[in-house]
Amino acid sequence: MSKMFVKSGDTVMVLSGKSKGVRGEVVAVSPSEGKVIVKKVNIVTKHVKPRKMGEPGGLIDVESALYASKVQLVCPKCGEATRVGHKKGGIRVCKKCGNEF
Repeated sequence: MSKMFVKSGDTVMVLSGKSKGVRGEVVAVSPSEGKVIVKKVNIVTKHVKPRKMGEPGGLIDVESALYASKVQLVCPKCGEATRVGHKKGGIRVCKKCGNEF
């Protein structure tokens, strides 16, 4: 199990891929895979089979996981994508402005 620098509810910016430059909120984190799911980023089409009687099947749009190395945390104070530093006690710190979050 590895440590992650992002947590659920954080605002992040996508650094590469088809959603480059988009900001979004982290919905889920998977430390064992090193991936995150970001709201309204990396949308894929999923084929769904009807499971119950009368339930429609078809195509739905779903957020897919992307590697955590492709996102960067956005500082709530300065509003810029930044690297994350750590202080004693597990407090995260913005490398640009020094704000704790």
